[in-house]
Amino acid sequence: MTHLTHHSPGPARSHRRKISTVFGLSAVVALVLSGCSAADQADNNGGDNGDENQTVTMMTHDSFSVSEELLAQFEEESGYTVTTTAPGDAGAVVNQLILQQDSPTVDGFFGVENYSAQTLLDENFLQDYSGQLPESAQNLAVDGSDALVPIDHGQVCINADTEWFDDNDLEVPETLDDLTDENYKDLLVTSDPNDSSPGLAFLVATRTEFGDDAEQYWEDLFDNGVKVAGGWSDAYYADFSGSEGEGPYPLVVSYSSSPAAEEGRTTSIDGTCIQQIEYAGVLEDAENPEGAQAFIDFMLSEEFQADIPEQMFMYPVDDSIELPDEWSEYASLTEDPIEPDLQEVADQREDWLNSWTETYEAQ
Repeated sequence: MTHLTHHSPGPARSHRRKISTVFGLSAVVALVLSGCSAADQADNNGGDNGDENQTVTMMTHDSFSVSEELLAQFEEESGYTVTTTAPGDAGAVVNQLILQQDSPTVDGFFGVENYSAQTLLDENFLQDYSGQLPESAQNLAVDGSDALVPIDHGQVCINADTEWFDDNDLEVPETLDDLTDENYKDLLVTSDPNDSSPGLAFLVATRTEFGDDAEQYWEDLFDNGVKVAGGWSDAYYADFSGSEGEGPYPLVVSYSSSPAAEEGRTTSIDGTCIQQIEYAGVLEDAENPEGAQAFIDFMLSEEFQADIPEQMFMYPVDDSIELPDEWSEYASLTEDPIEPDLQEVADQREDWLNSWTETYEAQ
């Protein structure tokens, strides 16, 4: 989807990356939100700053979602009208922010993930966040920078359709290396790392695990029949057999939280998991930086943080938030995820993407 979605999650599509319109379209949604720090700042500046300072424009990825009830609560206390624009997945957000850095059309953003974070910071067009992080979010912040604010986190993992494996009397794979085994030929679908943040996380996981042998691993993976879908939603909802039950692939690159939406019909594979953190930030040349700061204050509030699991199927960065009951059973985080060197990712990401693409196209 490329608009801000308000929905009541159902058992099948109550998921982190639900997409309801064609990838690549853009839409604008006007919301009224409150921001205590922004209101305070307006008072300190002498009250009304004019209509132009009451509008905040935020760029988000296409899975940003917040409940209507929460927005209504903030609307009653409103000082800002927030306009959101969604160019696509996290990769599209990064690309758009970099392209327009000299003449930004937005004040802030949400949805840049940790494997693109350093790339954005290296461009040096963000300002520091002036608010306070929850204590539990401190270890999710980017080292040496206050410009990127962690909002949610999770893990990207291979998900397996356990019913399919039981029916076919086949063991679920346990590691990334297992995926090249002939027993798992034509069973895995992933998403293009050039366009999809889960696809990029999977690419980083394999590069971290196999190092200089990663290209050979990718070649073996392609030889073993992996499908590369254009985006996460195509891979999960159209190709994966474990969600809506119609796809031919019982393995998919998705999230550790995905099984909670499937009521135990699927599982995430711990040995394949890699952390994902999503950040928000404010542009240095924003027309309304105070409003963008206030919007980030809102996203760190207890109310918004509590809304994240059901709306975006990620973990809140505030670990005092009580999670839905089914998460403890079906959406646990592995204690030992794959841990890449984020500076290496920033330095080598484009080379890795080019190598992946060349290897894929050579098949």
